[in-house]
Amino acid sequence: MPSLPQPRRIPRQSRSRALVDAILEATARVLTERGYAGTNTNLVAERAGVSVGSVYQYFPNKDSLLTALHERHAMEMQAAVETALAGTYPRGLRDKLAAIVHAWLAAHQVAPELHRVLEKEFPFFDAPADQSPADQSIWQRIRQLLEEHRDEIVPTDRELATWMLLQTMESLIHAAVIPPGAPRPAPQVEQAIVDMLDGYLCSRPPPA
Repeated sequence: MPSLPQPRRIPRQSRSRALVDAILEATARVLTERGYAGTNTNLVAERAGVSVGSVYQYFPNKDSLLTALHERHAMEMQAAVETALAGTYPRGLRDKLAAIVHAWLAAHQVAPELHRVLEKEFPFFDAPADQSPADQSIWQRIRQLLEEHRDEIVPTDRELATWMLLQTMESLIHAAVIPPGAPRPAPQVEQAIVDMLDGYLCSRPPPA
């Protein structure tokens, strides 16, 4: 697999981080409105209210902007997981699963058209999970969650269970929010996703 285009530099100070955030937010808006072919660094700079030189200071081309948008999304999902688990009460496994699903659905519903572009048209700019610090953090947190509730769940291979949980949740949430979306209202879909995850983890198969 060829290397993904990377930023020229990583912002360290709050001012430079704010600049990069503005550039990425402008990229998201231009990409949603114009698509990949209609997006370029000049338009991004204009929309962000900065010089094109400021864009090139951090991003060599629009492909590196797409890679950065994917990683920003992963970081948002990581933050959503941490927030959901920190605020869940009561502390049963199903409650925690429901909190994560709710948080991820809410985050994806903010800009469904952007998610369509990133996930359906340009998924190849998304770093593999083992190369994304945010994805690795999500994996470890879900793996820890299953370990904390090991007495409640059926799967004994918790590495596989973590993979199943994340793949299922991500796929269903993307399908639910990316146009044309799910065939039922969001609360009903959310409940069905939680039921599926809880059923996989906690339902015991019938005896052979």
